[in-house]
Amino acid sequence: RRPGFKICYICGREFGSQSISIHESQCLKKWHIENDQLPKHLRRPEPRKPEVLPGGSYTLTDENEAAYQSAQAQLVPCGNCGRTFFPERLPVHERCCR
Repeated sequence: RRPGFKICYICGREFGSQSISIHESQCLKKWHIENDQLPKHLRRPEPRKPEVLPGGSYTLTDENEAAYQSAQAQLVPCGNCGRTFFPERLPVHERCCR
């Protein structure tokens, strides 16, 4: 069994419980820089850290599922094929999508 990794709510990658807080602050800064460079029609609202059952008890799996769903909400569909990409990767895909 794998140790308790947490999923970043911004990028969807896994990190250890000690490094996730450091990563999330850096990931959010990177997200802002990349989002500001996108064309206005591709810019997204800032991702919010998901609240898992406020006031209740929850497991690491519940927290990871909420973070994963938050990361997936950042994806933008291709106008041609419907596949989803992070906004900064969509123009690269669209150049070769038929």
